[in-house]
Amino acid sequence: MAGAPARYLVFFQYFGTRYSGVMETKSDQALVGVQNYLEKAAEQLKPSAPIKFHISSRTDSGVHALANAAHLDIQRGPGRAPFTGPQLLQGLNHHLKPEPIRTYIYRLLLGCAHRSQIPVFEQDLCWAPPGGPLDIPAMRAAAQLLLGTHDFSTFRSPRPEAAAQSPVRTLQLLQLQRGHGLLGQHHLHRGLEFWEVKVKSKSFLYRQVRRMVGALVAVGQGRLAPGQLQALLELRDPRALPPHATAPPQGLFLHSVEYGQRDLAPPSAPGEEELCGLSQKEFIT
Repeated sequence: MAGAPARYLVFFQYFGTRYSGVMETKSDQALVGVQNYLEKAAEQLKPSAPIKFHISSRTDSGVHALANAAHLDIQRGPGRAPFTGPQLLQGLNHHLKPEPIRTYIYRLLLGCAHRSQIPVFEQDLCWAPPGGPLDIPAMRAAAQLLLGTHDFSTFRSPRPEAAAQSPVRTLQLLQLQRGHGLLGQHHLHRGLEFWEVKVKSKSFLYRQVRRMVGALVAVGQGRLAPGQLQALLELRDPRALPPHATAPPQGLFLHSVEYGQRDLAPPSAPGEEELCGLSQKEFIT
């Protein structure tokens, strides 16, 4: 027979930009509450009954917290001792660990009047937009408008299933820089130039990178002004982006995935399923 549930007082902090607030929301909303994430992490501790966080202070959408508090009751299976404070702290923090940072590079080839001018070994490894040179300064100015935390609904796939994700993402880097051919300098005598769009974030929406690159190229071609790109972002509507403004897949490369030291650390002890508890001075980060 299972013992009585153990009650814990936990303190937690969060950066609220990507949340609808601290309180639980329905899973079909664009933004969910911090409580949703806490309870999802608690499920990984394998309690014998669902865990509910009773949160002391409400915060609105976008509001941050240095030390909010909640209590929760944890029922364990027969013969299993209650979690200690350090076990609960380590267990919840393990399942709330931050996402790794992903960097993508999109390769552009400029100077091709026709697809036949693309070097043979670059045919499916870059995109050569038609229509002549690109206005690189205008593209760089437009890229600055997309940096930071935004609702990127306009730049996600218009497919209905894509709407299930929160559209809020934070771009840490969106940079246009000179690139090079993958097989050396064979392109130089033809007047061809490689450029790379480098973008970095913890997570991306489906087709977000390709749609952003396509929009930046449209700016470089003079079909969109940087201010129009800003307006499209603010519309938050994937149907607002013209169909031609999605870059083809062949130029896109996953460049790197960066993990923090905490993500790479091995489990501190065997029996990690026993993890879980917080003292009053310990925060979930």
